Amino acid sequence: MKPIHQLSLKETGLGEHKAKWIPTKVKVEDHVVVPDIDPTIENPDQFLEDYTSNMVFSPMDMSKPLWEIHLLKMKTSNAESLVVARFHHSLGDGMSLMSLLLACSRKTNDPETLPTLVAPKKKKVTNVCWSLVARFWFIVRLMFHTFVEVFKFLLILCSVRDAGTPLMEKPSATLSPNKFIHRVISLDDVKVVKNAMNMTVNDVIHGMVQAGLSRYLSEKNDSKTNPKLRKSLEKICLRGVVFFNLRSNKKIEDLAEMMAKRSTSRWGNSIGYVMIPLWMRPENDIFEYIRRAKTIMDRKKLSLEPLFSYVLLKLTVEVFGFRALRNLAMRIFGRSTIILSNVVGPSEEISLFEHHISYVAASIYGIPQALIVHITSYVNKAIINLGVDLDVIPYPHHLCDLIVEALHMMKSKAEEISSADSNV
Repeated sequence: MKPIHQLSLKETGLGEHKAKWIPTKVKVEDHVVVPDIDPTIENPDQFLEDYTSNMVFSPMDMSKPLWEIHLLKMKTSNAESLVVARFHHSLGDGMSLMSLLLACSRKTNDPETLPTLVAPKKKKVTNVCWSLVARFWFIVRLMFHTFVEVFKFLLILCSVRDAGTPLMEKPSATLSPNKFIHRVISLDDVKVVKNAMNMTVNDVIHGMVQAGLSRYLSEKNDSKTNPKLRKSLEKICLRGVVFFNLRSNKKIEDLAEMMAKRSTSRWGNSIGYVMIPLWMRPENDIFEYIRRAKTIMDRKKLSLEPLFSYVLLKLTVEVFGFRALRNLAMRIFGRSTIILSNVVGPSEEISLFEHHISYVAASIYGIPQALIVHITSYVNKAIINLGVDLDVIPYPHHLCDLIVEALHMMKSKAEEISSADSNV
Protein backbone atom coordinates (compact mmCIF):
# COMPACT_ATOMS: atom_id res chain seq x y z
CA MET A 1 0.00 0.00 0.00
CA LYS A 2 1.25 3.45 -0.87
CA PRO A 3 1.77 5.87 2.04
CA ILE A 4 -0.71 8.69 2.59
CA HIS A 5 0.71 12.14 1.88
CA GLN A 6 -0.18 15.51 3.36
CA LEU A 7 0.44 19.03 2.12
CA SER A 8 3.27 20.88 3.82
CA LEU A 9 4.05 24.60 3.49
CA LYS A 10 7.73 25.49 3.34
CA GLU A 11 9.11 29.04 3.64
CA THR A 12 11.16 30.19 0.66
CA GLY A 13 13.79 32.90 0.47
CA LEU A 14 11.33 35.18 -1.35
CA GLY A 15 8.98 35.39 1.63
CA GLU A 16 6.40 33.10 0.05
CA HIS A 17 5.34 29.59 0.93
CA LYS A 18 6.05 26.64 -1.30
CA ALA A 19 3.77 23.62 -0.97
CA LYS A 20 4.97 20.06 -1.21
CA TRP A 21 3.58 16.63 -0.38
CA ILE A 22 5.20 14.64 2.44
CA PRO A 23 4.42 11.08 3.68
CA THR A 24 2.40 10.90 6.90
CA LYS A 25 0.40 8.51 9.05
CA VAL A 26 -3.36 8.80 9.20
CA LYS A 27 -5.38 8.61 12.41
CA VAL A 28 -8.91 7.99 11.21
CA GLU A 29 -10.42 9.28 14.45
CA ASP A 30 -8.90 12.70 13.72
CA HIS A 31 -10.84 12.92 10.45
CA VAL A 32 -14.27 11.57 11.43
CA VAL A 33 -16.76 13.84 13.19
CA VAL A 34 -20.02 12.54 14.68
CA PRO A 35 -21.95 15.49 16.12
CA ASP A 36 -24.58 15.00 18.81
CA ILE A 37 -27.88 15.81 17.10
CA ASP A 38 -31.26 16.03 18.78
CA PRO A 39 -33.37 13.22 17.22
CA THR A 40 -36.53 15.33 17.68
CA ILE A 41 -35.21 18.27 15.69
CA GLU A 42 -38.11 20.11 14.02
CA ASN A 43 -36.54 20.99 10.67
CA PRO A 44 -33.70 18.59 9.75
CA ASP A 45 -33.39 20.02 6.21
CA GLN A 46 -32.72 23.47 7.63
CA PHE A 47 -30.26 21.98 10.13
CA LEU A 48 -28.36 20.33 7.27
CA GLU A 49 -28.14 23.62 5.38
CA ASP A 50 -26.91 25.45 8.48
CA TYR A 51 -24.41 22.69 9.31
CA THR A 52 -22.81 22.65 5.86
CA SER A 53 -22.85 26.44 5.69
CA ASN A 54 -21.10 26.75 9.06
CA MET A 55 -18.29 24.51 7.80
CA VAL A 56 -17.20 27.43 5.59
CA PHE A 57 -16.15 29.38 8.66
CA SER A 58 -14.03 26.58 10.16
CA PRO A 59 -10.63 26.40 8.40
CA MET A 60 -9.05 23.04 7.73
CA ASP A 61 -6.14 21.91 9.89
CA MET A 62 -3.08 22.04 7.62
CA SER A 63 -1.05 19.86 10.00
CA LYS A 64 -2.87 16.69 8.92
CA PRO A 65 -4.19 15.25 5.62
CA LEU A 66 -6.74 17.67 4.21
CA TRP A 67 -9.98 15.75 4.44
CA GLU A 68 -12.70 15.06 6.98
CA ILE A 69 -15.93 13.06 7.19
CA HIS A 70 -19.01 14.17 9.15
CA LEU A 71 -21.65 11.56 10.02
CA LEU A 72 -25.07 13.10 10.66
CA LYS A 73 -27.50 10.66 12.25
CA MET A 74 -30.78 12.30 11.32
CA LYS A 75 -33.53 11.84 8.75
CA THR A 76 -34.16 14.48 6.08
CA SER A 77 -36.67 14.70 3.25
CA ASN A 78 -34.22 12.95 0.90
CA ALA A 79 -32.22 10.54 3.10
CA GLU A 80 -32.37 8.49 6.28
CA SER A 81 -28.93 9.74 7.40
CA LEU A 82 -26.11 11.75 5.88
CA VAL A 83 -22.39 11.74 5.21
CA VAL A 84 -20.83 15.16 4.66
CA ALA A 85 -17.27 15.02 3.32
CA ARG A 86 -14.95 18.01 3.05
CA PHE A 87 -11.82 17.83 0.89
CA HIS A 88 -9.20 20.43 0.13
CA HIS A 89 -9.15 21.12 -3.62
CA SER A 90 -5.43 20.27 -3.76
CA LEU A 91 -6.42 16.61 -3.31
CA GLY A 92 -8.33 16.42 -6.57
CA ASP A 93 -11.19 17.76 -8.66
CA GLY A 94 -14.77 16.52 -8.86
CA MET A 95 -14.05 13.63 -11.22
CA SER A 96 -11.20 12.39 -9.02
CA LEU A 97 -13.39 12.43 -5.91
CA MET A 98 -16.24 10.75 -7.79
CA SER A 99 -13.85 7.95 -8.79
CA LEU A 100 -12.85 7.63 -5.13
CA LEU A 101 -16.51 7.33 -4.15
CA LEU A 102 -17.09 4.52 -6.65
CA ALA A 103 -13.95 2.69 -5.51
CA CYS A 104 -15.31 2.68 -1.94
CA SER A 105 -18.85 1.64 -2.91
CA ARG A 106 -20.58 -1.47 -4.22
CA LYS A 107 -23.63 -2.22 -6.32
CA THR A 108 -26.83 -2.15 -4.29
CA ASN A 109 -28.21 -5.24 -6.03
CA ASP A 110 -24.88 -7.08 -5.69
CA PRO A 111 -22.95 -6.04 -2.53
CA GLU A 112 -19.81 -7.92 -3.62
CA THR A 113 -19.45 -6.18 -7.01
CA LEU A 114 -17.89 -2.84 -7.83
CA PRO A 115 -20.06 -0.33 -9.75
CA THR A 116 -19.93 -0.59 -13.52
CA LEU A 117 -17.81 2.02 -15.26
CA VAL A 118 -18.76 3.22 -18.74
CA ALA A 119 -15.83 2.83 -21.13
CA PRO A 120 -15.27 5.56 -23.73
CA LYS A 121 -16.67 4.68 -27.13
CA LYS A 122 -14.19 4.31 -29.97
CA LYS A 123 -15.34 5.44 -33.38
CA LYS A 124 -14.60 3.12 -36.28
CA VAL A 125 -13.10 4.64 -39.39
CA THR A 126 -15.06 3.46 -42.45
CA ASN A 127 -13.70 5.81 -45.12
CA VAL A 128 -10.03 6.82 -44.78
CA CYS A 129 -10.16 9.67 -47.32
CA TRP A 130 -13.27 11.19 -45.81
CA SER A 131 -11.73 10.79 -42.35
CA LEU A 132 -8.63 12.76 -43.41
CA VAL A 133 -10.75 15.55 -44.90
CA ALA A 134 -12.92 15.70 -41.79
CA ARG A 135 -9.84 15.77 -39.55
CA PHE A 136 -8.26 18.59 -41.58
CA TRP A 137 -11.47 20.63 -41.41
CA PHE A 138 -11.66 19.97 -37.66
CA ILE A 139 -8.10 21.31 -37.19
CA VAL A 140 -8.92 24.46 -39.18
CA ARG A 141 -12.02 25.11 -37.09
CA LEU A 142 -10.12 24.31 -33.89
CA MET A 143 -7.40 26.85 -34.69
CA PHE A 144 -9.93 29.53 -35.63
CA HIS A 145 -12.10 29.11 -32.55
CA THR A 146 -9.05 28.84 -30.28
CA PHE A 147 -7.68 32.15 -31.57
CA VAL A 148 -11.04 33.91 -31.14
CA GLU A 149 -11.93 32.47 -27.72
CA VAL A 150 -8.45 32.90 -26.20
CA PHE A 151 -8.34 36.48 -27.47
CA LYS A 152 -11.73 37.17 -25.83
CA PHE A 153 -10.52 35.45 -22.63
CA LEU A 154 -7.47 37.71 -22.41
CA LEU A 155 -9.57 40.74 -23.30
CA ILE A 156 -11.96 39.96 -20.42
CA LEU A 157 -9.04 39.61 -17.99
CA CYS A 158 -7.90 43.11 -18.92
CA SER A 159 -11.39 44.62 -18.82
CA VAL A 160 -13.68 45.76 -16.05
CA ARG A 161 -15.82 43.37 -14.03
CA ASP A 162 -19.46 42.52 -14.77
CA ALA A 163 -22.05 45.27 -14.56
CA GLY A 164 -23.77 45.93 -11.25
CA THR A 165 -26.80 43.65 -10.77
CA PRO A 166 -28.51 42.00 -7.80
CA LEU A 167 -25.85 39.29 -8.23
CA MET A 168 -22.94 41.75 -8.12
CA GLU A 169 -23.78 44.28 -5.41
CA LYS A 170 -20.61 43.78 -3.37
CA PRO A 171 -16.94 44.24 -4.31
CA SER A 172 -15.55 40.96 -5.68
CA ALA A 173 -12.91 40.80 -2.94
CA THR A 174 -15.63 40.48 -0.27
CA LEU A 175 -17.84 37.95 -2.06
CA SER A 176 -17.93 34.53 -0.43
CA PRO A 177 -20.58 31.76 -0.48
CA ASN A 178 -21.86 31.34 3.07
CA LYS A 179 -25.09 29.44 2.46
CA PHE A 180 -25.48 26.09 0.70
CA ILE A 181 -28.81 24.59 -0.36
CA HIS A 182 -29.67 21.72 -2.63
CA ARG A 183 -32.67 20.38 -4.52
CA VAL A 184 -33.20 16.91 -5.96
CA ILE A 185 -34.98 16.86 -9.32
CA SER A 186 -35.66 14.23 -11.98
CA LEU A 187 -32.91 13.65 -14.51
CA ASP A 188 -35.57 12.12 -16.76
CA ASP A 189 -37.21 15.58 -17.02
CA VAL A 190 -33.91 16.95 -18.31
CA LYS A 191 -33.66 14.12 -20.83
CA VAL A 192 -37.20 14.79 -22.11
CA VAL A 193 -36.11 18.30 -23.08
CA LYS A 194 -32.77 17.01 -24.38
CA ASN A 195 -34.44 14.51 -26.72
CA ALA A 196 -37.08 16.97 -27.90
CA MET A 197 -34.43 19.52 -28.90
CA ASN A 198 -31.77 17.00 -29.98
CA MET A 199 -29.19 18.54 -27.67
CA THR A 200 -27.06 17.44 -24.73
CA VAL A 201 -27.86 17.29 -21.03
CA ASN A 202 -25.29 20.04 -20.45
CA ASP A 203 -27.07 22.31 -22.93
CA VAL A 204 -30.38 21.85 -21.11
CA ILE A 205 -28.78 22.42 -17.70
CA HIS A 206 -27.05 25.64 -18.77
CA GLY A 207 -30.26 26.80 -20.44
CA MET A 208 -32.48 26.20 -17.41
CA VAL A 209 -30.00 27.91 -15.06
CA GLN A 210 -29.87 31.00 -17.27
CA ALA A 211 -33.67 31.02 -17.62
CA GLY A 212 -34.04 30.92 -13.84
CA LEU A 213 -31.47 33.68 -13.37
CA SER A 214 -33.22 35.81 -15.99
CA ARG A 215 -36.52 35.53 -14.13
CA TYR A 216 -34.75 36.28 -10.84
CA LEU A 217 -33.21 39.48 -12.22
CA SER A 218 -36.53 40.47 -13.81
CA GLU A 219 -38.29 40.15 -10.46
CA LYS A 220 -35.53 42.02 -8.64
CA ASN A 221 -35.64 44.86 -11.16
CA ASP A 222 -39.45 44.69 -11.52
CA SER A 223 -38.93 44.81 -15.29
CA LYS A 224 -42.56 43.93 -16.08
CA THR A 225 -43.86 47.24 -14.75
CA ASN A 226 -40.85 49.36 -15.64
CA PRO A 227 -39.95 49.37 -19.37
CA LYS A 228 -36.67 51.23 -18.73
CA LEU A 229 -35.44 48.51 -16.38
CA ARG A 230 -36.46 45.87 -18.91
CA LYS A 231 -34.36 47.56 -21.60
CA SER A 232 -31.39 47.84 -19.25
CA LEU A 233 -31.70 44.13 -18.50
CA GLU A 234 -31.68 43.36 -22.22
CA LYS A 235 -28.46 45.32 -22.72
CA ILE A 236 -26.62 44.07 -19.64
CA CYS A 237 -23.53 41.90 -20.15
CA LEU A 238 -22.95 39.17 -17.58
CA ARG A 239 -20.43 36.34 -17.68
CA GLY A 240 -20.10 32.96 -16.10
CA VAL A 241 -17.14 30.66 -15.48
CA VAL A 242 -17.65 27.06 -16.62
CA PHE A 243 -15.33 24.22 -15.56
CA PHE A 244 -14.09 21.76 -18.20
CA ASN A 245 -12.75 18.26 -17.56
CA LEU A 246 -9.50 18.00 -19.55
CA ARG A 247 -9.12 14.23 -19.29
CA SER A 248 -9.33 12.12 -22.42
CA ASN A 249 -12.07 10.01 -20.84
CA LYS A 250 -14.94 12.28 -19.79
CA LYS A 251 -16.68 9.47 -17.90
CA ILE A 252 -15.91 8.36 -14.35
CA GLU A 253 -12.55 6.62 -14.43
CA ASP A 254 -11.49 3.58 -12.43
CA LEU A 255 -9.45 4.72 -9.42
CA ALA A 256 -6.64 2.25 -10.12
CA GLU A 257 -6.39 3.54 -13.69
CA MET A 258 -6.22 7.13 -12.46
CA MET A 259 -3.39 6.25 -10.07
CA ALA A 260 -1.34 4.56 -12.81
CA LYS A 261 1.82 6.47 -13.74
CA ARG A 262 1.17 6.70 -17.48
CA SER A 263 -2.58 7.12 -17.29
CA THR A 264 -4.13 9.71 -19.61
CA SER A 265 -6.81 10.35 -16.98
CA ARG A 266 -4.68 11.13 -13.96
CA TRP A 267 -5.89 11.68 -10.41
CA GLY A 268 -5.69 15.28 -9.24
CA ASN A 269 -6.83 18.57 -10.70
CA SER A 270 -7.24 18.38 -14.44
CA ILE A 271 -9.76 21.13 -15.11
CA GLY A 272 -9.78 24.21 -17.27
CA TYR A 273 -11.98 27.28 -17.27
CA VAL A 274 -13.88 29.17 -19.93
CA MET A 275 -15.76 32.46 -19.82
CA ILE A 276 -19.27 32.41 -21.30
CA PRO A 277 -21.74 35.29 -21.79
CA LEU A 278 -25.01 34.77 -19.91
CA TRP A 279 -28.29 35.42 -21.72
CA MET A 280 -30.38 37.36 -19.19
CA ARG A 281 -32.89 38.88 -21.59
CA PRO A 282 -36.52 37.89 -20.84
CA GLU A 283 -37.72 35.51 -23.57
CA ASN A 284 -41.20 34.36 -24.48
CA ASP A 285 -39.70 31.21 -26.00
CA ILE A 286 -38.19 29.30 -23.07
CA PHE A 287 -36.16 27.15 -25.50
CA GLU A 288 -34.18 30.22 -26.60
CA TYR A 289 -32.01 29.94 -23.48
CA ILE A 290 -31.02 26.40 -24.44
CA ARG A 291 -30.31 27.33 -28.05
CA ARG A 292 -28.02 30.17 -27.03
CA ALA A 293 -26.28 28.02 -24.40
CA LYS A 294 -25.63 25.32 -27.02
CA THR A 295 -24.26 27.81 -29.56
CA ILE A 296 -21.80 29.23 -27.05
CA MET A 297 -20.72 25.90 -25.55
CA ASP A 298 -20.19 24.34 -29.00
CA ARG A 299 -17.68 27.09 -29.77
CA LYS A 300 -15.95 26.60 -26.44
CA LYS A 301 -15.72 22.83 -26.95
CA LEU A 302 -14.20 23.41 -30.38
CA SER A 303 -11.40 25.55 -28.94
CA LEU A 304 -8.41 25.13 -26.67
CA GLU A 305 -9.52 27.84 -24.26
CA PRO A 306 -9.97 25.35 -21.36
CA LEU A 307 -6.45 23.99 -21.93
CA PHE A 308 -5.07 27.53 -22.27
CA SER A 309 -6.53 28.60 -18.91
CA TYR A 310 -5.17 25.44 -17.25
CA VAL A 311 -1.67 26.01 -18.64
CA LEU A 312 -1.82 29.71 -17.75
CA LEU A 313 -2.59 28.96 -14.10
CA LYS A 314 -0.03 26.16 -13.94
CA LEU A 315 2.76 28.32 -15.39
CA THR A 316 1.83 31.18 -13.09
CA VAL A 317 2.23 29.12 -9.93
CA GLU A 318 5.45 27.47 -11.13
CA VAL A 319 7.11 30.72 -12.24
CA PHE A 320 5.69 33.37 -9.90
CA GLY A 321 4.39 31.38 -6.92
CA PHE A 322 1.10 30.98 -5.09
CA ARG A 323 0.58 34.68 -4.46
CA ALA A 324 0.55 35.40 -8.18
CA LEU A 325 -1.73 32.39 -8.75
CA ARG A 326 -4.18 33.71 -6.18
CA ASN A 327 -4.19 37.16 -7.79
CA LEU A 328 -4.77 35.67 -11.25
CA ALA A 329 -7.57 33.42 -10.00
CA MET A 330 -9.18 36.37 -8.22
CA ARG A 331 -9.03 38.33 -11.47
CA ILE A 332 -10.61 35.52 -13.48
CA PHE A 333 -13.48 35.00 -11.06
CA GLY A 334 -13.76 38.74 -10.42
CA ARG A 335 -14.62 39.25 -14.08
CA SER A 336 -17.64 36.96 -13.87
CA THR A 337 -21.00 36.75 -12.12
CA ILE A 338 -21.48 33.04 -11.39
CA ILE A 339 -19.71 29.69 -11.59
CA LEU A 340 -21.39 26.80 -13.43
CA SER A 341 -20.23 23.23 -12.96
CA ASN A 342 -21.71 19.78 -13.31
CA VAL A 343 -20.29 16.35 -12.55
CA VAL A 344 -21.53 13.03 -13.90
CA GLY A 345 -22.27 10.65 -11.05
CA PRO A 346 -22.96 6.90 -10.90
CA SER A 347 -25.47 5.59 -13.43
CA GLU A 348 -26.64 2.77 -11.14
CA GLU A 349 -27.62 2.63 -7.48
CA ILE A 350 -24.68 2.04 -5.16
CA SER A 351 -24.11 1.39 -1.46
CA LEU A 352 -21.39 2.67 0.83
CA PHE A 353 -20.45 0.12 3.49
CA GLU A 354 -23.87 -1.54 3.11
CA HIS A 355 -25.72 1.78 3.33
CA HIS A 356 -27.77 2.62 0.26
CA ILE A 357 -26.87 6.00 -1.25
CA SER A 358 -29.90 8.15 -1.99
CA TYR A 359 -28.19 11.11 -3.71
CA VAL A 360 -24.84 12.86 -4.13
CA ALA A 361 -24.52 16.65 -3.89
CA ALA A 362 -21.33 18.71 -4.29
CA SER A 363 -20.15 22.29 -4.06
CA ILE A 364 -17.06 24.40 -3.42
CA TYR A 365 -16.23 27.47 -1.36
CA GLY A 366 -13.36 29.91 -1.00
CA ILE A 367 -13.93 31.53 -4.41
CA PRO A 368 -15.00 35.19 -4.59
CA GLN A 369 -18.42 34.63 -6.17
CA ALA A 370 -21.92 35.48 -5.02
CA LEU A 371 -23.41 32.41 -6.75
CA ILE A 372 -21.98 28.96 -7.46
CA VAL A 373 -24.19 26.43 -9.24
CA HIS A 374 -23.15 22.78 -9.06
CA ILE A 375 -25.25 20.00 -10.59
CA THR A 376 -24.52 16.32 -9.98
CA SER A 377 -26.28 13.35 -11.52
CA TYR A 378 -27.04 10.10 -9.73
CA VAL A 379 -28.96 7.33 -11.53
CA ASN A 380 -32.23 9.07 -12.53
CA LYS A 381 -31.74 12.12 -10.31
CA ALA A 382 -30.11 15.49 -10.80
CA ILE A 383 -29.06 17.37 -7.69
CA ILE A 384 -28.89 21.16 -7.90
CA ASN A 385 -26.57 22.69 -5.29
CA LEU A 386 -26.43 26.46 -4.87
CA GLY A 387 -23.69 28.21 -2.93
CA VAL A 388 -24.69 31.83 -2.34
CA ASP A 389 -23.57 34.94 -0.49
CA LEU A 390 -26.62 35.84 1.60
CA ASP A 391 -25.71 39.52 1.53
CA VAL A 392 -26.24 39.45 -2.25
CA ILE A 393 -28.88 36.70 -2.61
CA PRO A 394 -30.91 36.71 0.61
CA TYR A 395 -33.50 34.22 -0.71
CA PRO A 396 -31.57 31.35 -2.34
CA HIS A 397 -34.54 28.98 -2.12
CA HIS A 398 -36.58 31.29 -4.34
CA LEU A 399 -33.76 31.40 -6.91
CA CYS A 400 -33.63 27.59 -6.85
CA ASP A 401 -37.42 27.48 -7.31
CA LEU A 402 -37.13 29.66 -10.42
CA ILE A 403 -34.46 27.37 -11.91
CA VAL A 404 -36.61 24.29 -11.28
CA GLU A 405 -39.71 26.04 -12.65
CA ALA A 406 -37.76 26.90 -15.81
CA LEU A 407 -37.05 23.18 -16.31
CA HIS A 408 -40.74 22.34 -15.81
CA MET A 409 -41.71 24.96 -18.40
CA MET A 410 -39.19 23.47 -20.83
CA LYS A 411 -40.50 19.96 -20.19
CA SER A 412 -44.13 21.03 -20.73
CA LYS A 413 -43.27 22.67 -24.03
CA ALA A 414 -41.21 19.63 -25.11
CA GLU A 415 -44.17 17.34 -24.37
CA GLU A 416 -46.49 19.63 -26.34
CA ILE A 417 -44.15 19.47 -29.34
CA SER A 418 -43.89 15.66 -29.06
CA SER A 419 -47.67 15.22 -28.84
CA ALA A 420 -48.19 17.57 -31.79
CA ASP A 421 -45.70 15.62 -33.89
CA SER A 422 -47.38 12.32 -33.00
CA ASN A 423 -50.80 13.66 -34.04
CA VAL A 424 -49.57 14.74 -37.46
